[in-house]
Amino acid sequence: MSIESSAQEHPLEVEQYTIEQIPEDQRHGRPRDLFTVWFTSNLMPLTIVTGALATVVYGLPFWPAVFAIILGNAVGAILMALHSVQGPKLGIPQMIQSRAQYGTIGSILVVGVVVFMYVGFFASNLVLGGQSINQLVSGVSVNWGIAICAILSLVVVTFGYDLIHGLNRWLSVVFTLVMLISVIIMVSNGLGPHFSSAGKFSWSGFMGAAIVTGILWQIAYAPYVSDYSRYMPKESSTKPVFWFSYFGVVLGSVLPMIIGAMVGIASSNASQVAAIKQLSHGFGWVVMLVFAVGIVNTNTLNLYGGVLCGITVGQNFKNDWLPKAKARFVFAAVFVAACLVAAIAYQTTFLTSYYNFILLLTYLLVPWTVINLVDFYVIHHGDYDVPSLFRADGGKYGRFDTGTVVLYLIGFAIEWPFMNTTWHEGYFAKHMSGTDISWLVCIAILTPVYYAYGKWEAKNKHHGEVSHAA
Repeated sequence: MSIESSAQEHPLEVEQYTIEQIPEDQRHGRPRDLFTVWFTSNLMPLTIVTGALATVVYGLPFWPAVFAIILGNAVGAILMALHSVQGPKLGIPQMIQSRAQYGTIGSILVVGVVVFMYVGFFASNLVLGGQSINQLVSGVSVNWGIAICAILSLVVVTFGYDLIHGLNRWLSVVFTLVMLISVIIMVSNGLGPHFSSAGKFSWSGFMGAAIVTGILWQIAYAPYVSDYSRYMPKESSTKPVFWFSYFGVVLGSVLPMIIGAMVGIASSNASQVAAIKQLSHGFGWVVMLVFAVGIVNTNTLNLYGGVLCGITVGQNFKNDWLPKAKARFVFAAVFVAACLVAAIAYQTTFLTSYYNFILLLTYLLVPWTVINLVDFYVIHHGDYDVPSLFRADGGKYGRFDTGTVVLYLIGFAIEWPFMNTTWHEGYFAKHMSGTDISWLVCIAILTPVYYAYGKWEAKNKHHGEVSHAA
């Protein structure tokens, strides 16, 4: 059963809430809103660049690359959608909820990892946004294009949650039509004489492409999703929240990634953005315009989530501090300034830097998502004492859960011998022709281990006594 709240969406009013629990009388929205926010936010250049890794970096032929992209996104999105369900249930941002596993201070470890993720994706998007504006308006440099995209994202985040949802609903149809027209033009004009014979299949390349273009891409959304479902009524039906999130993010990711795989073979241009403009012929300027708008739209999610994480860290040290819109703007302005520097600094080595970034992100996020999902669904069944998450002493969850922090680090260590990156090839990856199954091994081992620990810890908590190391 889906329950509608009497509260209404107000896109042009400045959102006042940040990390605190959303009151019941302020809950609003429908599960189908989650489809448009996750569908539209993926229709952007960075998704296309990620898809291009399947053919450019892993050297796959086109159709194996397509299968790898579909498989990876279909599997990874299961974890993403499971996190989305947590938002209506608890009414708080995703990383606040991690305090229930790690403790208020212990959670800073994983919140720091997620801030690193937001900075990386925001800066990566800025580079592509700057390139899109440069391709659209030749008199505007890439650096100025980067600055324009950053400032526009800051404006949207100033208004907050409702404007983000509203924009994604309106943009979903336009973005889809433009991308489909672009594909039709590219295919009808020919993709080159060597397109059908390019690339060489290997299982290591197939698995690597599936992991990087799909599984990691979806797991990276896990820290986002509750931020954009937390306003929905607590009684919202679980299945629609799951499936609208799932299909939105899968369909929104697969389409542009397949375009990226196609462009990676059809063009030798190092800039996928410039390549798409060239292959789209006279329609290219429309694609560049949509890319620029898409960058701004998607980066509002990165900026909004990054700001909530920054406030989460600050609130650890001043537990009665629950800031409103002004603090969100200040945090957002600082975040934007830092990402501007990063984007301008590494734009010349973009593809290599981005590839290494998302691989590292995989290894850091997989242990976190395992612990979070097992704790939420299997151990506590979504039943948490939310006020404890904001207390100075962590309430029933304590300030520092040594066991969970250690298990998180063990999860990362489990992945080490199975990794295959430009900076490290693990023992088992080397003996499996470079196939990287680190994420799968981590899930298989850490899931039962954390379950045993979590059940033991839950059993030993009684009437507010917490078995956490302070």
